[in-house]
Amino acid sequence: MRNIVIEFPKNKCLEKQAVELVERKGLGHPDSICDGIAESVSRALSKEYVKRYGRILHHNTDQVELVGGQAEPVFGGGEVTRPIYFLLSGRATTWVDKETIPVGDIATNAARDYLKESIRNLDVDSHVEIEQRLGQGSADLRGVFAREGIPRANDTSFGAGFAPLSTTERLVFETERFLINSGIKEVGEDVKIMGLRLKDEITLTIACAMVSRYLDDLDHYQSSIEELHSKLENFVPKITDKDVNLHINTADDYDKGIVYLTVTGTSAEQGDDGSVGRGNRANGLITPYRPMSLEATSGKNPVNHVGKIYNLLAKKIAEDIAEAGAEQAHVKLLSQIGKPIDQPLIASVHIIGDQKLEKEVRRITNYWLENVTKITEMCLKGEVTTF
Repeated sequence: MRNIVIEFPKNKCLEKQAVELVERKGLGHPDSICDGIAESVSRALSKEYVKRYGRILHHNTDQVELVGGQAEPVFGGGEVTRPIYFLLSGRATTWVDKETIPVGDIATNAARDYLKESIRNLDVDSHVEIEQRLGQGSADLRGVFAREGIPRANDTSFGAGFAPLSTTERLVFETERFLINSGIKEVGEDVKIMGLRLKDEITLTIACAMVSRYLDDLDHYQSSIEELHSKLENFVPKITDKDVNLHINTADDYDKGIVYLTVTGTSAEQGDDGSVGRGNRANGLITPYRPMSLEATSGKNPVNHVGKIYNLLAKKIAEDIAEAGAEQAHVKLLSQIGKPIDQPLIASVHIIGDQKLEKEVRRITNYWLENVTKITEMCLKGEVTTF
């Protein structure tokens, strides 16, 4: 028997509340870059461990720091004058018996590959400096990790998830994805969106790093912003029929020639720093009106680190409950260090919807806890996102 507590609180679902705030830090935001590198390093190490030993060994690579560089963007060009610095730290299994595992090289190569794939105007050979300081994990946590059977929790921690996404949440998420994947070359990957819903009116404040090499002058910049505005006006109705106000790069001052111009498409080039876990939660959003864990999901090992697994698991449980008919599902999972991860100290589920759903909610929650190791497989294959 698992300690699953299902409640039907008499709350309004978020969609029916007057105010909602939602944020997404895009792929090129310094915090998101750190998240992406951390997760890529973890996945690369996991694959190498499986290749060598048939299983994932202990590691946590959730400590990536970005120190912003310096750049001089000018219309039609510009240059990075001081590289963006990355420190890869954390813990990993660096040797087994007498065999040394090249953890540092694996981590560095994974970081470089991620940057090449994700930030198209960033020259990894000249715009960045990567240093790694991964160390061997502590004996007690490696001991917990190595136990047979269902993995044992490496920490006493909780994860949180919810579903379905509200209209505002979907709009914020999809707008960032649209801007980055639309093929608009002037737009860099550092797109940050803040959504406010006040009753039935939504306001999106969008910070868009524009790439200097594709812009001839201030007039070209201004026309590009106007074009973005027009494209978004056509895109928004695909998500919602609510009134949506769009504000792009509100700090620009055309009279003074102050605009959001970058060489690389990320603010990391101009002194903006980043850290793992300081941005989006596991569902890709920052949602102060929802339950959230402050745990960094990216880079934690996908076998027994509940700071990762329980956030991803809570999200999956909530999504299946919503699909079963719940108007709103909030899921919180709490572990105890050293205890099997399929037996949380508590699985708390709050449902807004028909109380007849209780039996199905319990079945769904039990199913995912019983099959918790599926999360590990999904992480290894890159089938889940962590930021």
